[in-house]
Amino acid sequence: MLFSPTDFSECLREWDDLEKGYQQIQDTHRLYKQKLEEVAKLQDSCSGAIARQRKRLKELTASCKNNHPTPKLSPDDVDAIAEIEDSIRDRANAFTEMEAFLPKKNGLYLTLVLGNVNVTLLNKQSKFAYKDEYEKFKLVLTVILFVFSFTCRFLFSYRALDALFNFLLVWYYCTLTIRESILITNGSRIKGWWVFHHYVSTFLSGVMLTWPEGALYQMFRSQFLTYCLYQSFVQFLQYYYQSGCLYRLRALGERHNMDLTVEGFQSWMWRGLTFLLPFLFFGHVSIMSLISVVMCGCSYMVLFMGNFFTTLGVVYQKYINNQDKSKTL
Repeated sequence: MLFSPTDFSECLREWDDLEKGYQQIQDTHRLYKQKLEEVAKLQDSCSGAIARQRKRLKELTASCKNNHPTPKLSPDDVDAIAEIEDSIRDRANAFTEMEAFLPKKNGLYLTLVLGNVNVTLLNKQSKFAYKDEYEKFKLVLTVILFVFSFTCRFLFSYRALDALFNFLLVWYYCTLTIRESILITNGSRIKGWWVFHHYVSTFLSGVMLTWPEGALYQMFRSQFLTYCLYQSFVQFLQYYYQSGCLYRLRALGERHNMDLTVEGFQSWMWRGLTFLLPFLFFGHVSIMSLISVVMCGCSYMVLFMGNFFTTLGVVYQKYINNQDKSKTL
């Protein structure tokens, strides 16, 4: 293509501007890599300092326990030791908050699934974005599972469609366990039972996926799909109820910003809970009447025991705490 002198001069000017911009990009990228190296050094330094502090605090705690109480200590010394012990507990919580923003080794499960990839998100915006994406993922899959289970239960009765539904359950629970492990690494305080619940649900969904066609499967199928419908409905209710509670309590500064909605009851969900508890307890108890096969029955027994008693324990603990607060007022 031929250029007129005017067009050619404009191209040269454009190229010169591009060259200057490219040089600026190179300088910015060079500075970026330099800052990354500095950040990595600061991370290692901070992690090492925290580890040394933890070790010294552990030794100091043991020393305080050995010296408290003794007749040789004055009342002022006893008060000073008690104050130190309180500060040590506060320091441990502060270190946990700091470590949420520092790289750490993955747990066994994440190491097996992802290897030694660093999954620590280093700023609050990234943590919140990942947590919100996790919540939306659960909501969308809950709706999809509800529609899918309704279709299999009332519209079509094909083993291949059932297998696809059970495969979706396996993938969903496997994905939840990975995402929750990443969230825990980044400071989320989800209860251990609800994570274990998803491991058991993954196993149970795998059993359902490989269950061969037969009279026993057909006897169980309707009950299982009805239960899946009910479970999706309750999880949908829980999501909106818990997300509303979390929004209000975070705005008031009463909850941690990485707290999640879960398939159960937590201590912060007390207010306005009257309508939801019957659905929760009925769902836990109804598990027991579904399966006669030993493997699935044992799995559902574990889910029932964990869900029911975890929910009951948290409700009782919150009730006692409310009673104590009312007495102090």
